[in-house]
Order: sequence, then C-alpha cells, then structure tokens
Amino acid sequence: MRRAFRLKLRILSGVLFVFTLLLVTRLYFVQVVHGSDYALRAERQYVSSSQQLYDRGSIYFTRKDGTYLSAATLATGFTLAVDAKRIEDPEAAYAALAAIVPIEYEAFMAAVAKTDDPYEVIARRVPDAAGRQIGELEIPGVIVERERWRTYPAGSMAAQTIGFVAYDNDNTLAGRFGLERYYNDVLDHKADGLFGNFFAELFANLDSVMVDARSARQGDLITSIEPMVQEKLNQVLEDAHARYGARETAAIIMDPKTGEIIAMDSIPGFNPNDFSKADPTTFNNPLVEHVYEFGSIVKTLTVAAGLDAGVIRPETTYNDVGCITVNTRTICNYDLKARGVVPMQEVLSQSLNLGVSFITDRLGHDAFRTYFKDLGIGTETGIDLPDETRGIINNLESPRDVEYFNASFGQGIAVTPVGMVRALSSLANDGKIVTPHLVKAVRLESGVTKNLTWGESERVFSEKAAEETTQILVNVVDDALAGGTKSIPEMSVAAKTGTAQIPSPTGGYYDDRYLHSFFGYFPAYEPRFVILLYIREPGGVQYASETLTEPFFELTHFLINYYDIPPDRASYETTR
Repeated sequence: MRRAFRLKLRILSGVLFVFTLLLVTRLYFVQVVHGSDYALRAERQYVSSSQQLYDRGSIYFTRKDGTYLSAATLATGFTLAVDAKRIEDPEAAYAALAAIVPIEYEAFMAAVAKTDDPYEVIARRVPDAAGRQIGELEIPGVIVERERWRTYPAGSMAAQTIGFVAYDNDNTLAGRFGLERYYNDVLDHKADGLFGNFFAELFANLDSVMVDARSARQGDLITSIEPMVQEKLNQVLEDAHARYGARETAAIIMDPKTGEIIAMDSIPGFNPNDFSKADPTTFNNPLVEHVYEFGSIVKTLTVAAGLDAGVIRPETTYNDVGCITVNTRTICNYDLKARGVVPMQEVLSQSLNLGVSFITDRLGHDAFRTYFKDLGIGTETGIDLPDETRGIINNLESPRDVEYFNASFGQGIAVTPVGMVRALSSLANDGKIVTPHLVKAVRLESGVTKNLTWGESERVFSEKAAEETTQILVNVVDDALAGGTKSIPEMSVAAKTGTAQIPSPTGGYYDDRYLHSFFGYFPAYEPRFVILLYIREPGGVQYASETLTEPFFELTHFLINYYDIPPDRASYETTR
C-alpha cells in the first residue's frame, strides 16, 4: 500500500509540475511574446470586438556585430472614420479634427453627407499621439480605431530585395516582390491571431536549431544584409548611375564561402513606403530576373576550366594572330590586333578573345559544356527571391565551334547577375560553388531563433586550378588594370573587367550599346567578399575599366576598413 501511495504521489507531483511548467510558459507568451499585442487589445475604446489587428513578422538587417536593424516592420496608429447620422455639427467636428491632423474639407463633408453609411473612413495611418488626442475629444460620430500597417525604415535601400506588402487579387494583404513575397507564409501571422496554437509554439522550440528554408515556421526573418554596407553600396551605385546616365546599375556583395549576400541593389529603385507613386517596372529585381551576356569576366571561368582539365598551364603559350575564321564567322580580339606568342597571363591581362578561344578548342565541346553546366550557368541558383530566371546556354548544344568560342568570352550565353556571381565565387572558394541566399535565420514568436541551412557546396574546379586562376587575376590588378595604379600594397585583390555588346532584338548586336561588368574578391587567397558590379548602357564610354574600376575599389577600400581586414600580402608570400 505504501508503494502504491508513493507511486500515486509521484504521478500527482509530475502532473502538477507539468501544469506549472505550462502555466509559466503560457504567462511568458502572454506577457513577453505577445505582451504588446494584448496591450493594444486592452484599449477597449480604440479596438472594436470584431476588429482583427494586422499582424506580420518583421524583416531585419544584421549589423557586423550581430545586432539587428529593422528593414520591414509594423507601425501602430489609428484609423479615423465617421458615422454621419451621429455627427451633430459637421463644421465644428471638422475644425476640431483639422486642428490635429490634416483632413481635406471637401472629403470630410462628402463623408458626413453619406447618412446611410455608419462607417466612412476619413483618414488612415494617423500617428499614435494624434489619434489619442482625437479620442479624448469624444466627438459624437467620430470613430477612432487602432490600426497597424507595414513600414520600411530603410526607405528605398534594398527595396527590390525586401519587396513590399499590398492587396492581391483576393483583396487580402500579402507580400509582393522580394523577401516579402518569397517568405509570405513565414511572415503572415493572420491565420491564428493572438490566440494561436500555444502548444505548437511551445513544442516548436524542441526541434533542431537548424531547419531547411522551405520548412521554416512563422516568425521574423533575419537576413545577412549588413546595413552600413548596403548603404555604401547604394551610394556608390547611385553615383555611377548618374555619372554615366545609364539605364541600369547594380551590384551584389557576397561571402563566397557561405553564399550569404551582404548587400545587393539596383538603380533605378523605389521607396516601398510610397510604392503606389513609383514606376512599377522598378519593382522587379533584375539581379535575379534578368539575364545578360556578361562578356570578358566569363574568360576567368574558361581559364579555370582549362587549368582544371589540364589542357593548359599558367606558362602555356599560343600564337595570337588577332583574328580567326571559325565556321565562316570571324572572331577577333577587341582591338583587332595580333599579340604574337603570349602566355596565359596575357589572356586575362589583355582580355584576349583569341586566347580563351584557344583554350576552348583544347577543351572540346563536351568538356566546355560540362564545366559551364556544373557552374550552374543554365539553371536557377536557388536564391530565396521570387521569379528567378534560368540562364540561357542553348548555344552550347550546337555542334559548331563558333558558339563555344563566343561563349568562352561571354557572348552568346546569358545568365542572371546572381548566377554570374555564384559561378565566379567558385574561384574564391577553392573551386566550389555555394547557394546565394539572404535569410540566415527565422526568429519564432517564442523568441527562439532557427538557423536556416542552404545545402553543401559543390566542387567544380580543383583547389589548384582555383588558386592558379586567382594568381593570374591578382597579377591583372597589380600590373594591368589601370597600369597597376589600383593595386593595394598590403592587400591582394583578384579582379577582372568585362565589356559586352548588347544583343539587338532584330539579330546581331548593337554597335554602340554595351553592358559593362566588373568582378573581384579579396583578400585574394582567403577571400572575405566577392563583388559583382554591372552598368547597362552607360553614356560616353566604351570599356568597363572606365566606368566600374573606381566604384569597385571604393567598395573594396570601404569593406577593408569597415571590417578591419588585416593585410595579407606578407603572410601569403611567406607561405608560398
């Protein structure tokens, strides 16, 4: 009997313990997690019994010290409405309201004239203090109700990446464009409201701290975007865009080891706080939705493929005759000049079309096609943004040499900027490509943070081939680019420019329209960042070295100083 009594006592104690734990946890959710929401609902004079306050998760930038800065959040204020039948003195009511908030006289009088409408809105998004002041006046017929709406503290900065919230075809608020759309199911909290499934929130915390992006629960998004870097990038892009009167100027800064995007933007952009007044064509993100023929920056991938396959060595030479005829088509260097016998270094230092054509001929069609497919040129990257476009590499199914030779220097194949930076980042990541992404983690309503996983890196080139290509690119910066004047004595930088003719919709290419691109990474042998810049149809200049060299090195010096990256020249030379 004593044993049975002790067993019952233990069972009872266990039940009480579990009940107490649940009660304490529930209090935590009520007072801490949802405390502000319950506080709003406690304001009975401002919230009707049928009113459902808008709820949506926030989006955060991540500062370099790991703290967060809001990129998208909810603002709280008031909606003003009138019940016309209860308005005793329209003129006096208008005078009282207009003294606190700006309301158009004609619109107010039109509202109070609708005596058959008990709820006619006269103002939305009224600031908190003004709404409270109006509520205290207790004007008969004036209705003051709580309202929450989406706001973007960063304004136009990274707007195409963040996106915005607007009404969809079903007249419901939903994410439109950018992260707001891609992660709408994670951010949208309206389904359960404040009285959602408490146990789901509780037991969600028992899962692994790592989750796949596709299975993330409702919560706030923690992005890898660093706000100071994003602000600097935006300023650099706007300056270049204005200086050259370009149609489009954009860039991506990424960690080549992880795929985390530190900053990305495109000019022209828009302000999501006032998107209704913006040009709708600026809402789409060209960095993931548009494909371009990038020109000579692609040569670095051709050189890496040749080194990896063993068909060339850095010291390999070829006889450059300036122009060659392939399948009845003429292929020339950009200046039509012959170089004679030159080594592989000069292929990138002088950006020689015939040099990469020579490498491609040695590789053969099948190997060249395989490398470019393995780099993901013809596929989506898997970035967490909507409407990503696949690259176009149909020409690599052709039996003709000319298609492969053209592709070797970045013409005849097209890829998105994010696809291009993923492929190029392989040179900065020991020959492996990663998945570019923006969201690092989801912070659940319980306060628990779930880190997202983005798959394993995939090897395309050997470490040796990547390092040899990097050495060639460092030499490009140290000796060839701007005559070596941009070389940083204490920091190795690998970089390459690209100038591509823009295809004409009627066939062929425009003679006077170009896409300029510039990519690079540093420190070259232990890279922290890879940068891709491009400018579409700049005016008055022909080559990318004229338009993008200064912007690239302005960003490079900023990142070195901002992240306090130590010099690497001496340490690398010692290990070699």
